[in-house]
Amino acid sequence: MHVLEMKNITKRFIGVTALDDVSIDVDEGEIMAICGENGAGKSTLMKILSGSYVSGEYEGEILLSGEKVHFNSTRDAETHGIGMIYQEISLHLDLSIAENLFLGNLPLNRIGFIDWKKIYRMSAEALEMVGLEIDPKQKAKTLSTSKQQLVTIAKALLRKPKVLVLDEPTSALTESETKNLFGIIMSLKKSKVSCLYISHKLSEVFEIADRVIVLRDGKFISCRKIHETTTEKMVEDMVGRKIENMYPKEDVEQGEEVLRVENLCVPHPYIKDSNIVDGVSFSLRKGEILALAGLVGAGRSELLNALFKVDTEGVTGEVWLENKKLTARTPSDMKNAGVGYLTEDRKVSGFIAGAAIRSNITLASLRKITEKGFLRLKKEKRIAREYAEKLTVKAPSVETRVVNLSGGNQQKVILAKWLLTDLKVLLLDEPTRGIDVGAKAEIYRLINELSKNGIGIIMVSSEMPELIAMGDRFLVLSGGKIRAEYTKSEVNQEKIMKAAAVSGN
Repeated sequence: MHVLEMKNITKRFIGVTALDDVSIDVDEGEIMAICGENGAGKSTLMKILSGSYVSGEYEGEILLSGEKVHFNSTRDAETHGIGMIYQEISLHLDLSIAENLFLGNLPLNRIGFIDWKKIYRMSAEALEMVGLEIDPKQKAKTLSTSKQQLVTIAKALLRKPKVLVLDEPTSALTESETKNLFGIIMSLKKSKVSCLYISHKLSEVFEIADRVIVLRDGKFISCRKIHETTTEKMVEDMVGRKIENMYPKEDVEQGEEVLRVENLCVPHPYIKDSNIVDGVSFSLRKGEILALAGLVGAGRSELLNALFKVDTEGVTGEVWLENKKLTARTPSDMKNAGVGYLTEDRKVSGFIAGAAIRSNITLASLRKITEKGFLRLKKEKRIAREYAEKLTVKAPSVETRVVNLSGGNQQKVILAKWLLTDLKVLLLDEPTRGIDVGAKAEIYRLINELSKNGIGIIMVSSEMPELIAMGDRFLVLSGGKIRAEYTKSEVNQEKIMKAAAVSGN
């Protein structure tokens, strides 16, 4: 008997069918991966399972161990043994870790008061399960993003779920933390807990899943045992076509030096009298893609933030652009000098979510669409349409709000914003994070186009195959210093990982 069945699920929004007669089943102790492009319906299906969309808001039925169930709230789903781990971390940062773990479910002692001793003891046990050796009394905001994600996983495990849903759980985790999570999932499997695993990282799916379901445009496409499928077949199912070359990197003739960084130092945000970027120097040529490799905490994002003047306090060193020393002090100064920055977290600092595509594309180039201080709306619409078409942004119109786009199309809007400026150097921090495989191929194509147009690119990525495929030259950061430099012909994953693991001076 299946532990979970979702039969003939259909979910409609105004003008859109998000799920169209989708059926899935999961066995006891099975790890079922669910894959598909952004907008395929994965999250909608899981919101139905978790009770976020309550019974009556969709068509179809849910059965647990053969019994039909109706969820009228997320608490209802939890009570029936459905655990959820979302990609977006939803902790109350000003509460303690223990309070977050037991929020809404605080145990009481015999006289009706909160049993703090029990809470702290059980919190320590739950944190140990996910490999965290931290004080449960400390506030959640003191933790790194990856540790916050591990706390949310511990919170879900405390409920002792029968079915655990993991939605992109490793997007904020380091490689060692990811291995730790996989160990937890495998132990849950032995305890006969079933897992639904959603991920864009197909390597993870092949490592951990028993079967994989593919959704496309709200429809069920395929369900295969993992040893009976291939990456190529899964990608074809997801995008509806063959992608001949996942990384369409082209050899580009590089020009003269466009950027030079000398002895850049960035103070560590938490450790006094220490630098997270420590005396880094390098150069970048026109048309070159310079790949920055390293583990989480190596200083990659901090280096890019310092270059774009996002963080300036205590930063020292010199930056030269086209052989002219930069005196820029703000991101606006850097933008005017010809530098663009696609940040790691597009939702926080990449776009204005509630604004239209049109407004976001022209955001960094308002002087081009104003006259005597007044916005020329017709000109703005024309330019926005031109760039949206050039980058194949999929949306009903340029008036569509960016928050309603898929992750890949959001990235295209941000790239369009920078293309509209007089770009000389582009900083890319995790440009394909949270983006499906089809959209990734399009982002790579756009990066190639920028390179061919002579724009120098510095690219950070935690996906090693992506970084190795797209880079022309490779710098490996560890402990805030450059530990190794490789050319395209020299580089491989083992060399990068060995250099990235170096610590000390």
